[in-house]
Amino acid sequence: MENRFHIYYGYGKGKTTAAVGLAIRALGAGQKAAILQFDKGYDGVNEHYSERKILRGLPNLTLFPFGKERVLGPGAFRFKNEAGDFEEAKNALEKSRSLITDGSQQLLVLDELLAAVMCKLVAPSEVMDLVDLYDQNRRCELVITGHQVWPELVERADLVTEMRKEKHYFDQKMPSKEGIEF
Repeated sequence: MENRFHIYYGYGKGKTTAAVGLAIRALGAGQKAAILQFDKGYDGVNEHYSERKILRGLPNLTLFPFGKERVLGPGAFRFKNEAGDFEEAKNALEKSRSLITDGSQQLLVLDELLAAVMCKLVAPSEVMDLVDLYDQNRRCELVITGHQVWPELVERADLVTEMRKEKHYFDQKMPSKEGIEF
């Protein structure tokens, strides 16, 4: 059976959650999964993404977080890109290429790749180059997540799901909640 290319995108909640759920499903089927995260930094001490606390311990799942730390404390977040952010994005692209061509996983998630495009850390052409590389030998299922897509990317995908916000408690200035948003 041919492997497929999935996209989970939009401004609604649930893109990473859906991708992580798919990875859990693959693990349950006895498969190997790799999750590479763009621009979700980790300083080696403070873990701000709760799912990674459990994902690191799952057999047959490999986690590759890339990005400089952007969480500066409770309610404080760094939005402006710095030189290190571009270097981390470059490293994430290189690792993505390696996983696409040589990885042992049956499922590869490139989490927030599309957000990295929106933040101008990755060019759309670099995403298309990854898709070209994937199409040369579809060795695994490929999932990418993030905010925005473009017509050429949608055309190449086998499955596209838009997460669209209709209502969100953030709009009422309610804070994010550990275990739910992060």
